[in-house]
Amino acid sequence: MEGKNKDFNINEMKQGYSYLEEEGKYTCSYCQKEFYKGEVYPIGERFYEAQKGAMLHVHMEHGKPFELLLQSDSKYLTLTDNQKQILTLLEAGLSDNEIAKQLGVTPSTVRHQKFMFREKAKQAKMFLAVYELAQEHNTGGDRLVPIHSKAKMVDDRYITTEEEKEKILETAFSSLNPLKLKHFPAKEKKKIVILKKITESFSVGKRYKEKELNQILKEIYDDYPTLRRYMIEYGFMGRTDDCREYWLTQG
Repeated sequence: MEGKNKDFNINEMKQGYSYLEEEGKYTCSYCQKEFYKGEVYPIGERFYEAQKGAMLHVHMEHGKPFELLLQSDSKYLTLTDNQKQILTLLEAGLSDNEIAKQLGVTPSTVRHQKFMFREKAKQAKMFLAVYELAQEHNTGGDRLVPIHSKAKMVDDRYITTEEEKEKILETAFSSLNPLKLKHFPAKEKKKIVILKKITESFSVGKRYKEKELNQILKEIYDDYPTLRRYMIEYGFMGRTDDCREYWLTQG
């Protein structure tokens, strides 16, 4: 994902990588590996230009984007297990009769579900068009701070305007460069804004040893174990089971 606040468009979600024209680079959506136009990249025993390299990297290192999306734990993918099975068999190229046989249902049941998928897709496209047009012309409204893609227990605590965010940062930090936190608040909304700011002290795609992570956090706030715990709790960072390595999750 390019930048911590960027939402993928549909093509980027389907491809598993995004393209930033200003910098001429393709970025893997899953590990943020970068591929720059004009350069070639070794994959297997051959070399590939940037876009092809990004595509092959996604498939070889992470898997098919279809499967990765379908198996994700995103709160936005509201499909039943049965619906996921049907989509998987459709993606595999099976006919309605073949799908029905595998699932032990009638072909008409499969056709009905396909119809419902199509209607749901139409509804989503219509809403997206209306919403984007409203956002384009809403120059005077309060902009909401984007929610982190790995956010957990999303509720009202994540509803924060850009103006509120700036006030929280101004109050909580004695310095923004370098980051120096005065106090870690009890209010959940403020915690999220502060933790999001702290993620800027880390590099996407890099793995940090616990000692290295602690040193960075300690420079920001004396009670670094609390920061570390909440970085994990709120989904801003991931870690290995043995807690030896930490990394930024997708933004």
